Amino acid sequence: MTKTKKHAEDTCPLVYQCRLPLSTRTVNRLADLLRRHLKVIRSRWRILPPGKIAVIVLAVLRHHQRLADMAGGNDVSESTVRRWRDELITLLAASPRAWTAL
Repeated sequence: MTKTKKHAEDTCPLVYQCRLPLSTRTVNRLADLLRRHLKVIRSRWRILPPGKIAVIVLAVLRHHQRLADMAGGNDVSESTVRRWRDELITLLAASPRAWTAL
């Protein structure tokens, strides 16, 4: 099997929106957890802001969105979305207090 980034003839990628039933509080808690982590590790930047990363990760976790689909719709690589997912799961696991807010 050959992998190629070319699209099939007469096709183009389609990006769509869907509703993700989450409270603002949940997204903010996860984004704040990520912001604190980035400050601790002295990360200078991320390609997307922590709030957007939180929404992407929650979509992957709650609705089983494929990493490649979430990556393509947000102009990042699949490995970046995987890294964000793994990073936030680790942060949540290390912070039991954060689970009570979700």
